[in-house]
Amino acid sequence: MAETPRLAARAVAGSDPALIAALTAAGLPVDDLTEPGRGFFAYRSGDRTAGFGGIERHGAHVLLRSIVVPEGRRGEGLGRAILAHLMTEAAGSAAVWLLTTTAAPFFARHGFRAVSRAEAPAEILATRQAAAICPASAVLMTRRPEA
Repeated sequence: MAETPRLAARAVAGSDPALIAALTAAGLPVDDLTEPGRGFFAYRSGDRTAGFGGIERHGAHVLLRSIVVPEGRRGEGLGRAILAHLMTEAAGSAAVWLLTTTAAPFFARHGFRAVSRAEAPAEILATRQAAAICPASAVLMTRRPEA
């Protein structure tokens, strides 16, 4: 596996225009970005934008929010680096959960496993992502964070 790029992470608000533009351009949801409990990050590699990602804390569990890398920077390992940072942010949680319609193979390569919604805790199923925003066809995946 190629070396993971070094990223500089900066916390950003859910209302950050660059975050919203990147998610919108990638066809990812933006409806609930400003609700409480979310933490988003902008990432840079050198002097260039490397992408965005975020998490939501729900009790002992964390919901991983969309990871987005600019189209011209895909294939550089930036998604892997962003995921590594978000998993560090989730340390101490019981499990990290996500819903995806397109990126299940990426997350499976990084230790996530697909599960039925019946296996998810109530806190995750009650999120806007699980209950309303993501389609029922979205794959639910989970992984335990490193200690």
